[in-house]
Amino acid sequence: MKRTYIYASLMLLSLAGCKKELIQNPTNAIPAGNAFVTPANFTNAILGTYSALKGGNYYGGQDGGSMATTPDVLSDNLIICSQGRKSEQVFFNFTFNSNSVWNMWPDAYTTVLRANYILTNLGHLSAGTFKDNVQGEALALRALSHFDLLRLYAKSYASAGAQDPGVPYVTSTDPTLLPSRTPDKAAYDMVVADLLQAQPLIAADNGEGRLNKAAVEGLLSRVYLYRGEWQKSADAATACINEAGANGHVLANTDNFGSIWLDGDDPATSEVLFRVKIIDADGIPIGVGYEQSSPQGVKPEYVVDNAFYNLFAANDVRKAAYTGTTVFNSENFVYIKKYFGRATGAANTVDFKALRLGEVYLNRAEAYYNLSQPANALADLNTLRAGRYTGFAAGAETGANLYNAILLQRRLELAFEGSRFFDLKRLNAAIQRSDFGDQAGGAGPQAPVKLIPAGSNLFQMPIPQYEINANRNITQNP
Repeated sequence: MKRTYIYASLMLLSLAGCKKELIQNPTNAIPAGNAFVTPANFTNAILGTYSALKGGNYYGGQDGGSMATTPDVLSDNLIICSQGRKSEQVFFNFTFNSNSVWNMWPDAYTTVLRANYILTNLGHLSAGTFKDNVQGEALALRALSHFDLLRLYAKSYASAGAQDPGVPYVTSTDPTLLPSRTPDKAAYDMVVADLLQAQPLIAADNGEGRLNKAAVEGLLSRVYLYRGEWQKSADAATACINEAGANGHVLANTDNFGSIWLDGDDPATSEVLFRVKIIDADGIPIGVGYEQSSPQGVKPEYVVDNAFYNLFAANDVRKAAYTGTTVFNSENFVYIKKYFGRATGAANTVDFKALRLGEVYLNRAEAYYNLSQPANALADLNTLRAGRYTGFAAGAETGANLYNAILLQRRLELAFEGSRFFDLKRLNAAIQRSDFGDQAGGAGPQAPVKLIPAGSNLFQMPIPQYEINANRNITQNP
């Protein structure tokens, strides 16, 4: 009989078990049947699953690709700084290939594998709220990682045909499995199915750094938005906002918005619905992809494109929360300080805010607009703007102006937060960079690549070559 072992380096589980078994089995592993016995085992396993999100090319990534930086590097929000290290240059210049690629693939599938081990072994738990919650968290984590993989490696939902390849939607722990790519739309269906199954199971509050009911509903609003299912997106967003409010999570206001990025919020009032917890001991400085401290001052890696920078009004609290100015080598730059560091702690070390209420309001506003409910769309847009602009007077946009205002606020709100490239992709829009240079005011070297047309194959990241070599059933993107 084949016996499955869970290696400590992968699962981060305690090596509980009798001495005799440890002598007979590999010394750095335990049989899967022994790893999932008590509630404490499952708690360790779910925490280990969350830790996979901090992988070096995922939410905890830096120069080789990262949710904090790369979706903006690939888009029109940034310009590579001539004074920096030229990190992520292959993404900015679109010269990536299957051997030099944003390598999210193994990190995301590590999360999936760990979630699947939990789901496979749920039978060891007694029925009740603890079992339900663990199942809900594992399902939601599996869905989130597959969704991120689809956003990066597959066509957008709207542009994909019935048989266009997505990514393998893996629900097995079989180490010999060589899965083929699940069709794009079918894989999205499985993401939704996992989230819908998780929604009634997961707890209302699991503490910081863990998903909860409101977060699952917020993720559903995001996935439905990507699918163009407007009513479902609006309904999920409403459920999220109501559930979050019932548990003390409200939209930040102009007085406290800036403290979000310093990890200074009181969790009971924060608008952050799900954060990937990164502590100083992790040694993961996700802000390094944007800037570094040096004896000469802040050394920018990427700077804000001047055309985009000018879209932040003077009374927009996001301008000061997201950006700063620096002089480096006698040149002026506008750098990104969103990940500069928490109020107390190591430089460049902060939690990654994976889901906020601000996005959920914008999801619903866009959905309402597409449902021909402009009054509701405007109400959500004004609610968001009232928390971002000092002295805000409610807007009254209609028609195309309303739609453009929603998209503008989405770009401003989620800037440098892992959204822009994916939003352009789902909207079938081109990447159109400005003619400004890297210095404050727009002087200096410009981006060498100004235009990526809508629908270009470059919107699909190459699958890593080692995966193609290892799995004969995986086909490469064009």
